[in-house]
Amino acid sequence: MRPLFVGSHPAVDFLNTAFAPQGAPVETIGDAKAFLAWLVDVALLDEATASRLVRRFGIKAVDTAAEEARGVREWARDWLSRWRVAPEGDYRAEIMTLNKWLDRQGVGREVVASREGLRLVERPRIDAADALVGLVALQIAALITQEQPSLLKHCAGPGCTLWFLDRTKAHRRLFCSATACGNRAKVSAFRQRQRAG
Repeated sequence: MRPLFVGSHPAVDFLNTAFAPQGAPVETIGDAKAFLAWLVDVALLDEATASRLVRRFGIKAVDTAAEEARGVREWARDWLSRWRVAPEGDYRAEIMTLNKWLDRQGVGREVVASREGLRLVERPRIDAADALVGLVALQIAALITQEQPSLLKHCAGPGCTLWFLDRTKAHRRLFCSATACGNRAKVSAFRQRQRAG
């Protein structure tokens, strides 16, 4: 199954790479190929770079990075569940762990000419396969430093395990998708009203 992109933020979409529709677990980054495809889909890598990394480091090393990324996802899910309801908590240990993952990924800088003139551009530098985890860690760091914790939400759909960042103006979004969980909730409410009437 393909990953779902309903989170409105790459870190949240990363949490959603494992979900359980109707209670059946689905893993969407189960191997190197799937992990790299996800990184390309969220624009953290381009396809040419992903192919180059496999040739450079080997599929086994990227498989190991994918396995570690799945562990990071579960760690992040646990931490972010606590962070969103208690943002002032003591998260020194979590931040130290996150910083270790961030440290794996170097940054390359170059001057680029554009219509607007010269500008300095930073690009991720991946010197080892495990630096791919640093790309994900960077998105988690961006989430916790740039977003309001209360806007990170679980879908209100019965049995839905997906997360999203509520970017609506009134911050009243309830469902991962209006066409999926939102529609099911409306149909269910309509049927209950008919039975009651």
